[in-house]
Amino acid sequence: MSRLASRLALLGVLGLPLTTVLLGPAAALAQEESPESGLPEAGEAEPPEATAATEALPLAPDIKGERPRLNPALVTPAATQLQPGLEDLPAPDSLALPTRPEQVVIEELRPLTLIQVENLAEVNNPSLKAIASQVDQAQSALRAEIALWYPSIDLNANALPSFSYSRQRNSLSTGDRETRTQDRWAAGLAITAQWALINPQRTPSIAAARDEFERAKYQYVIALRDLRLQAAQLYFTLQQRDDQVRIGQQSVRASLVSLRDSRARFQAGVATKLEVLEAETQLARDQQLLTTALAEQSISRRRLAALLDLPQNVTATAADPSRVLGVWQPSIQESIVAAYAFREELDQILLDISISNSNANAAQAASQPFLNVFAELGSDFVNGGQDLGDITVDSSRSFDTRVGLNFSWSLFDGGASAARARQGRQRAQQNRFEFADRRDSIREEVEESFYNLDKNNRNITTTAREVISARESLRLARLRFQAGVTTQREVVDTQRDLTQAEVRYAEAITEYNVNLAELRRRTGLDQITTCPARSLSPIKPEPAADIPVEPTPLLPACQAAVPGPA
Repeated sequence: MSRLASRLALLGVLGLPLTTVLLGPAAALAQEESPESGLPEAGEAEPPEATAATEALPLAPDIKGERPRLNPALVTPAATQLQPGLEDLPAPDSLALPTRPEQVVIEELRPLTLIQVENLAEVNNPSLKAIASQVDQAQSALRAEIALWYPSIDLNANALPSFSYSRQRNSLSTGDRETRTQDRWAAGLAITAQWALINPQRTPSIAAARDEFERAKYQYVIALRDLRLQAAQLYFTLQQRDDQVRIGQQSVRASLVSLRDSRARFQAGVATKLEVLEAETQLARDQQLLTTALAEQSISRRRLAALLDLPQNVTATAADPSRVLGVWQPSIQESIVAAYAFREELDQILLDISISNSNANAAQAASQPFLNVFAELGSDFVNGGQDLGDITVDSSRSFDTRVGLNFSWSLFDGGASAARARQGRQRAQQNRFEFADRRDSIREEVEESFYNLDKNNRNITTTAREVISARESLRLARLRFQAGVTTQREVVDTQRDLTQAEVRYAEAITEYNVNLAELRRRTGLDQITTCPARSLSPIKPEPAADIPVEPTPLLPACQAAVPGPA
């Protein structure tokens, strides 16, 4: 017993499999070679230890089919033409490469709406075009495999034509010498037709190619929807960068006003040099904020332009202001179930299982008999001359016809075909585990987007109140400073609070819209209630005497908005 425990203790140190430790290398190798050992083969029944909850759930192949097919009616196709007003923004040639600085100078800032951005992305994006080319390649590969059902006709020419010349000199017993010369023209032609009567690899190979074609179509749909989501995310980020630039400009203006007032009060002798220095420090902070916002705005514009593959001298800008798009209506449970039915990644994995099984069948068929029927027609033509003093011309023609059967059967290949077949079924089992992993990650993605949407919904409400309160606080602080009741420090701190509140409000709206777009992409649902145009009163509500720390009811994001600055 102590010996067994010591060998088990070495398992983690040596990194050896448990079967090698317990059974020894030879026995472990024999167990690996046995098809009955290891993981269950594809198509085997579930282990009896499955829970009752798992058995109650339907299986994906029963719902989607073992070889799911893409329904074009359920997919919004990509745009193929630019919308009116965008005809002058076609994608440059794929191999175009600027060589002079003036060719990449930005000459136009083109304001674009979200709808126009999606249209340009679908028409111009090179990555989407590359994936569409992969779909065409998969279709061509399928057509090549289908050709196995057709006969093949080959034309062979051994000599078309060939010329030979020979000269022979002989010495006779009489002492005379004899010279012979010969030149020949020869031509040979053969036509062979062959058709496979029995080809065990034909059907599984065609099935695998057909599944690969369907998988490529699913991959294109996934890329199209991801592209739409990426375009929306970049557009919302650009809107946020525009808001940050606006906030930075407002902060710089406010700091300039504060600096002007503090200098005037200092010259009048009613303020100290410290207040002037505080105003200058805040102005420097706001200028840094504006500089950073301008740089991030330029970067976001170029990222969007790269995604849309715009001409080299055009940069995209956001034509729509940042606002809440709407309210998500489905519950989290409805969203999760819709995502399971909508996501093409699960259909792709089911196709991977089918492809692995087809490849396993094709590998196993390599050791089965093949039978071909053939017909061959051949013709040879020879035209030659032989010189023996008198010229004689010899010529001949021949025709050969053969019809028969070809039979081949690999009786022993060292177990290679069986091993490859077992590998294919093991890969199918691996794909089953990947299906479970992808199923869990899909639910995690939906729940993450849903909870983040709820969080940002609350953040919009709280930051909206914060902005309104900070604006009023800044107004009162300036009045107190002008009346000589307070110092410049209070004005500076209140102004910084307002800037930070407006930045957080803009970030909350952007993250809310991004999570809304993610839910639409991850669930396939479009049940969004748009927000009516409204604004809140700038009057701050009266605070309650007692502020308990307790959960507050969630208000729709449409009801939380900040009116524009006066």
